[in-house]
Amino acid sequence: MLVLICSFALVCLAGCPSGQAVKSDSELTTQDQLAAEEATALAEETAREQALLEELLAEADSFNNIHFAFDKYDLNLESRNVLGLLAEWLQEHTDFNVTIEGHCDDRGTIAYNLALGERRADAAKAYLVNLGVTGGKIATISYGEELPVDPRNTPAAWAKNRRDHFIVFPQKQ
Repeated sequence: MLVLICSFALVCLAGCPSGQAVKSDSELTTQDQLAAEEATALAEETAREQALLEELLAEADSFNNIHFAFDKYDLNLESRNVLGLLAEWLQEHTDFNVTIEGHCDDRGTIAYNLALGERRADAAKAYLVNLGVTGGKIATISYGEELPVDPRNTPAAWAKNRRDHFIVFPQKQ
């Protein structure tokens, strides 16, 4: 019986730890410190990558719309210059793609304007491909007259609406 009582007392004394179960910073093991450093480095790298992506997208957003003459889809000198800059940028930043949106003014039928917007977007795509941009990086869409920049019925508004608009975005990884 005495052995049983002593055993019980020993288990109680040894099994009831006192103090905190959470380690303080000074008690962290080398492995814990390395894991914390890796998590911090990963968070910093993610923040740097996000900042770089935002900077590149802001830079890409600076590419101007190109404009067209009434009922035309020919690229003028100014349009070719803008497309040349866009081509250089896309070749330098190979992890980005572009969508070219073709737009028209509101004169003409819906079907005609959709077709003209498509020809405008295709003309810009063909020029970019001719400059060396891979065709698979370029998508086109025509909105015809549906998304005007300026909804007024004036010659100045019509000129603004006859355009290609560029949307540059990162490729999905």
